[in-house]
Parts: sequence; structure tokens; C-alpha cells
Amino acid sequence: MRKTDILIIGGGIAGCIAAISLAKDYNVTLIDKQITPSDRIGESLAPAAQRILKKLDLLENESDEFKQTLFSNNLGMQSYWGSNQLHIVDHLKNPDGFSKSLDRAKFETYLRKKALDRGVLCLWGIRLFNSVYEENIWRVTGKSDNLKNRTTHVIEASFVIDATGRQSHFAKSIGIKRIQYDKLISCWISMPNTNINTMSTIIAEQQGWWYSAVLPNNTRIISFQTDSDIIDKAILKNSESFLALLKTNQIMSSLIPKNKKDITFHGTVSANSTRLEQVAGKQWIALGDAAISFDPLSSQGMFNATANAMQVKDLLTNFNIINDFSLAKMENFNNTYSNQIEHVWSHYLKHKNLFYKAEARWKESTFWKRRNS
Repeated sequence: MRKTDILIIGGGIAGCIAAISLAKDYNVTLIDKQITPSDRIGESLAPAAQRILKKLDLLENESDEFKQTLFSNNLGMQSYWGSNQLHIVDHLKNPDGFSKSLDRAKFETYLRKKALDRGVLCLWGIRLFNSVYEENIWRVTGKSDNLKNRTTHVIEASFVIDATGRQSHFAKSIGIKRIQYDKLISCWISMPNTNINTMSTIIAEQQGWWYSAVLPNNTRIISFQTDSDIIDKAILKNSESFLALLKTNQIMSSLIPKNKKDITFHGTVSANSTRLEQVAGKQWIALGDAAISFDPLSSQGMFNATANAMQVKDLLTNFNIINDFSLAKMENFNNTYSNQIEHVWSHYLKHKNLFYKAEARWKESTFWKRRNS
């Protein structure tokens, strides 16, 4: 049996940033079902998110060589959206500097290490089994996936943070439902970059949209976003069928290296807009994608995770519900946090709708009709 002030379930960006920000004032335990972070499509780290990293003294003392393995400057975006004419948006004038293209797995590995360095108890390879709430304490049981040495961990926590991403494992385990607003999926590949132009590229077409970006170590990713029910699933099952789809787009197909063996097919992941019906309850909250998840068109998923983690840190400090708990304070805390999430969600929906409505070339296409109605 372990006792902790705050248990964070999920060792991705949101969970790690929350743990690092809270470790100075609280006893924090961080668990994740994965022993090491897995490859993901990755995202652009918005310039404003870099303020948060600086505030937490992250990356400040790291060498430039190390930083270059995590980030590369994203000079801007070139898009074919709303017309066949190329449109370029550069990041040169942003007061916070360039947007950063990110090696997601390496960055999460770095954050996990920093959480350990800051005194967070980290348990990797631990899968959530069940949770029981009694007498203002959560008793959470996790089990390892190690077949040779299965272990059970029971953790008593004054507060639980669900940072398990779109799956929101903790919230779902206590009966909270998740609302899906669309059926967007994303299928992606990675390969060595062979193109001089390293700007990100986005191209709309009849059944969805393409995206490409160059990550650190000169790795390029290409992804296709569409709805799961309007595309033949066989097309997104392997590299050969995906490349056949890719060849229908002249601009994206020009990025493919000559040696097809250099291409890694990563498969399909959910990319839809979703939210929990309830993001806070009895001494628990959902954080980042576990609370609300964004369409990748917004490029705000990672910034929301970092900003949301800092909001939680400030709220827990201001309300002091860990050290001085009362039902009235907890209700006030939950209302404040829920209102913050609602504000972010409303702002996101407004801008998502504006972006999609800017593309009107295929009004009768199922994909675009759903987003322009």
C-alpha cells in the first residue's frame, strides 16, 4: 500500500507537466501502462507553450545538441485550403519565436526523466485495474503487464488526475461517458526527408485532408485525415495500399523517397473531437486529452495539455483542497475547473468550424458536408 497526495494516471505530456509542476508542493505519484513512450504522429509545439517549459525550468540547462534531437524549428505552413492556390503562413513574426516540430516519443521520455529528477514517484508498466472512493480517499489498484513477474500496486490518494488521453481510463472506470462529435481518423507514415523545403504542408481534397511535416533528425511524416465510415478500411491497413492512395496527390507523392524500404507504416489512430460529459468530480479531474481532445487541424492538442496542467496546479494551490479539504471547497473547485474547460472547448469549436467552412470546393462530399452544415 502506497499513500500519496496526488496520483496522476498517464505519463504523457499532460501527466508529466502536471507532475513536475506539482512536485514542489505535494507528494506526487505518476503511473502509466507503457514502460516507454511509443511513437506518435507528433505535433507542433506552439510558441506560447515554450513559456510554460521555461517557467518550469525545462530544457533551460540542456545542450543545443540535445535540444535538436527533440525539436526543430518550423518555419511556417504552406497550405492548399479553400482553393488550388498555394498560401503560406510563416512564424517569423511571432514574439514567442518559432513553432517547434517535435519528436513526441523522445520529448515524453525527457519529461518522464525530469519528473523523476523532481522527486515524483514514477511507476511504469502499470495498468489501471480498479478505483474505489471511501472516506475522502481514492484507493486505486494497478497491475503490471509483466508476464514473468505480475505485481499489484494499491495506491491511496487524496486527489486523482486522469491524464490517460482520449481513452480517459480512470473517468470511464467510474462511469463517466465520453461524447464523440465526429468520426475523424488519421493514418500516417514516416520516412527520411528528401526535400529541401521543410515547411509543413496541408492539402484539402474531396474525402479529407493531407498533412506533412519534418521532425528532428530529418524525419518526415505524412498523414491522411478522413472519416472512418467513408473510406475503404483496406486502404489504411498497410504501407502498399496507403502509398497507392498517396500517389493520387501529386504534391504529397513528390515527398516519397525512391527507396520504399525507408518508409515506416504506423497505422491509423483516432483524431476526432471528443469530450467527457463530466471533467471533475469527487477529488478527481480529467486533464488534457482525457478531458477534451482536438481535431489535429487545430494544432492545439499539445499546447492545451501543457496549459491545462498549469491551470490545475494553480487551482490546487489556490483552493488548497489537498491539505484543507471540505465538500464546499471541492464543489467550488470543480465548478471553476469545469468552467475553464468549457471555455476552452467553446473557443476550439468556434475556430474549428471557421477553418473547415473556409473549404467550400466539395460541398456535396460527405466529409465536407458534415463540417459545413
